[in-house]
Amino acid sequence: MSTTIIILIIYLAMLAGLAIWSRRETRTLKGYYLADKKLPYWVVAFSTNATGESGWLLLGLSGMGYLVGVQAYWVVVGEVLGITAAWWFIARRLKKFSDEADAITVPDFLVAKFQDKLNLIRGIAIVIILVMATAYITAQMVATGKAFSSFLGIEYATGVILGSIFIIGYTYVGGYKAVSYTDVMQGVLMLLGLIIVPAAAIYASGGWEEVQNNLVLQDPSLVKMFAVSDGGKPIFITIASFLAIGLPFLGMPQLMLRFMSARDDGEVRKARIVSSLVLLILTFGAVTAGVAGRALFPGLEDSETIFPVLSNNLFPEVISGMLLVVVISAIMSTVDSLLLLVSSSVVRDAYQKIMKSTKSEEVLSTYGKYVTIIIGAIAVVLGIQEPQVIFDFVLASWSGLGSAFGPPIIGILYNKRITWEGVVAGMLGGFVASVTWLVWFKADYYGLYEAIPGFIFGLVLTYGVSWLTSQKN
Repeated sequence: MSTTIIILIIYLAMLAGLAIWSRRETRTLKGYYLADKKLPYWVVAFSTNATGESGWLLLGLSGMGYLVGVQAYWVVVGEVLGITAAWWFIARRLKKFSDEADAITVPDFLVAKFQDKLNLIRGIAIVIILVMATAYITAQMVATGKAFSSFLGIEYATGVILGSIFIIGYTYVGGYKAVSYTDVMQGVLMLLGLIIVPAAAIYASGGWEEVQNNLVLQDPSLVKMFAVSDGGKPIFITIASFLAIGLPFLGMPQLMLRFMSARDDGEVRKARIVSSLVLLILTFGAVTAGVAGRALFPGLEDSETIFPVLSNNLFPEVISGMLLVVVISAIMSTVDSLLLLVSSSVVRDAYQKIMKSTKSEEVLSTYGKYVTIIIGAIAVVLGIQEPQVIFDFVLASWSGLGSAFGPPIIGILYNKRITWEGVVAGMLGGFVASVTWLVWFKADYYGLYEAIPGFIFGLVLTYGVSWLTSQKN
């Protein structure tokens, strides 16, 4: 048995132990889906970052650094601005509001101040979460398969199935508490990995100056933050799109749940400092790994394998085995949260609230565990088909969820005159605009990131429709 496999087994055993330790909290819906809202700041901070970044951080974002060079650092700026804005302008208000409303899910929060007799807000939210989150989970299953294939040389489909068994398993057993505490372990591993791998790549290249010299020989635009593409794509659109990747942080439902799960307001205030600083290191390290990796290993057929390639070629087997765990950690830390997000939408929002189930909390939490397995299995089947580009697939789901929920969340938290009609219009408008732009307009407008029109339409409709309907009342 190889050293890498031994390390992987030890890591998975630790996850299993955390799941078993957490299982007592899973007997109620609030326990299974929010750990009874008792998490300390350091757990909330690391869980937020680990959940928000996923396999695209190590595979997708490093691959982007490999493809476009230093321009990818604009993504770092956008993400840090996005998470900082979410912590400072959303987190504390959302925590207070959700506690007062005894909200367990984001739809709970959205409907708390309205008489939505037709359940339109919940119904639309459920559909959007089911579609986008399942696509997001599928992208992470793809990343799982690529990671196992790159590090262990096993078949891609086998890697998808193997990874999913462990992710679904500990999420099923331990619920939100297990997910959050494993996120801490996974977040620390990601942090260490994204410090040592780019540092090793720069060292192996002979220093940062040599990295730049090498890239200039390949393509001078790789070292220019304001380089114009060969196709004439306006630079301001490129920069705006990269910066806007941080925009969905203001509405991603799986991140909103992190804010809601904190023990109290004091924990939220401490968590926001830790989270913002750690995210800066994570994203900067991922891009730097890709940029330095381009200097060392030009001509890779799949740019999204640069992190595994660096790990396997620059480190002894024991370290590369640990770095496999880092990649798997990044993937698991998002999949588990998304599984719970979808499960809560089905059980809490659809079954308990819309269908008015009178089942006990313990029975409903058990149903939630079953739904977790079903959603995971669907994502595995889709993931085996191997969509090619993790970065694009994740960004589509990321923008769809953020555009749908960000505008109404901002409206409810900052304007007392927001109406339920405005919330419905904002959710639908943001979601449809994001998807429509991606499918029909993005290619014709120099690839402008779909979250920009999605968020704009969502905000205009949330506030506009609320103003019109409030005039009638």
